[in-house]
Amino acid sequence: MNIGEAARLSGVSAKMVRHYESLGLLPAVSRSDGGYRQYGDTEVHLLRFIKRARELGFSMADITELVGLWRNRRRSSATVRRIAQKHADDLSARIEAMREMQGTLTHLIDCCHGDERPDCPILDDLSGERALLSEARARRA
Repeated sequence: MNIGEAARLSGVSAKMVRHYESLGLLPAVSRSDGGYRQYGDTEVHLLRFIKRARELGFSMADITELVGLWRNRRRSSATVRRIAQKHADDLSARIEAMREMQGTLTHLIDCCHGDERPDCPILDDLSGERALLSEARARRA
């Protein structure tokens, strides 16, 4: 099948198929007499694997390693688990950081009067003025 058909069947754009080929995630495929790439079921299956790994947020480096492990029938599932666990831990850390950001923003929004006055704790915080004011108050106390 051609690149468009492989892209359609895998749910990956033709541009991404070429990108994955350039990264070496997909092996070089045969070409027709006209020079068009020819894909088979194996490549479509691999594209679906890559797409699913991307949907789960794995990095391209992790996906490269996972593809290699997937192809290696003598792999250790412990290695695969280690990669997945590291990614899950990274996601947990990012989620916690986002919760902290949300809490800070919620607090700043609650402190902002949202009226016609120019005073704005949100802008003060973004500019660092709020931290400077807190430090000055602490020194005076």
